[in-house]
Amino acid sequence: MKKLHQILQIVLLVYFGAFLIFFIAFDTIGGLFGIEEITSDSMVTIILIGLILFLAAWGSSYAAYNSLSSTIKKMENDMNGLKAKIYDFEHPRTPATPKPSIPTKPTDSDPSNLPPRQNIT
Repeated sequence: MKKLHQILQIVLLVYFGAFLIFFIAFDTIGGLFGIEEITSDSMVTIILIGLILFLAAWGSSYAAYNSLSSTIKKMENDMNGLKAKIYDFEHPRTPATPKPSIPTKPTDSDPSNLPPRQNIT
């Protein structure tokens, strides 16, 4: 897609460049092609062909960008997967060793023990 985009950009540039030179030097070049005057029909035809070339170049650039973007996303996903594998190799989990448990405070099982009374003055 990238090659097509580059080719269409060059074709568009050459097309409008050729017609720019043609219109600037119309007095001398127009006689060579047998054109006495420029009509509105010929101008509309030239502009429409240029518009079609421009839309084709724009569409190919959009397609090339989307293709490149999807390739980048795939590479990022692969890179993240490789990072995860490296992390797993560096930090292996061994299920044979139990995790240290959090020490718990011994609590009184007798609920009748009330805390001492506090005097508020």
